Amino acid sequence: MSKQCAQVAKKASGTLASIRNSVASRTRAVMAPLYSTLVLRKSLQKGLMLSTGSFLVYEAHKLIFGFAEVHASFKVEEVIEQADYLYGSGETEKLYRLLVQHKNSDDAELLWRLARASRDLAQLSSTSAEEKKQLTYDSLQYAKKALEKNESNSAAHKWFGICLSDVGDYEGIKTKIGNAIVIKEHFQRAIELNPKDATTIHLIGIWCYSFAEMPWYQRKIAATLFATPPTSTFQEALRYFHMAEEADPNFYSKNLLFLGKTYLKLNNKKMALLWLSKAKEYPAQTEEDKQVQKEALELLNSI
Repeated sequence: MSKQCAQVAKKASGTLASIRNSVASRTRAVMAPLYSTLVLRKSLQKGLMLSTGSFLVYEAHKLIFGFAEVHASFKVEEVIEQADYLYGSGETEKLYRLLVQHKNSDDAELLWRLARASRDLAQLSSTSAEEKKQLTYDSLQYAKKALEKNESNSAAHKWFGICLSDVGDYEGIKTKIGNAIVIKEHFQRAIELNPKDATTIHLIGIWCYSFAEMPWYQRKIAATLFATPPTSTFQEALRYFHMAEEADPNFYSKNLLFLGKTYLKLNNKKMALLWLSKAKEYPAQTEEDKQVQKEALELLNSI
């Protein structure tokens, strides 16, 4: 029974690992191009601040009473801008050093970014096992604090779910499976707050697909651990994959692949051929895209 329980936990771990990797690969792909836009916007803002400076000097009482608040807001925005650039550039250690200085901040935008940076640092091969564990738990606390400061922050919910999945690797089987339920809830809340977040919608699809694929005997074991264990269907997974595609068409090769795989599970070969062909033809820009093309081709040849 313990061996079978371990298989259930391994299935849950595989689901969560897929979720974690998908988020990291997709987010970095769009961060660097956005930075140039942010720099331009900041330059315009600075020009505006300089032009209004003389007026603030003239109205001295506004300068005195408003300076501290304006300065603090400006500083947070600067840190976020630097952080997004470092993240898009893959500068994990520099990013962490920048953000950890603000671990006591009350700003949810800074805190969820710190949670993400801590998690990414933990994943580096150069990080020791002891440091990895500490960073993993730290990241969850930062994400939790971000939610406490702003429950309506979509990214905070997303990264709380991701960080919770990491912590599950250090917890028991029951906790790991229980976390899977909470993770889905936070992803769902994230897309309620940001319906256009195609990546998070895709991740819920992955969650659903993985638990729908769980063998019957693993479901039975999970039922002994929970009165209502995590379950799903391929129809539910398909709905989320299509939602992701509607939110941002052709945004991710893996979403195309899983549309094809899900249609195969539902014995709809015509639609499976359509989406697997799209996955195979998707321009390979990353190593993951290449793996998707390979798997799509193998599935097409097997139909």
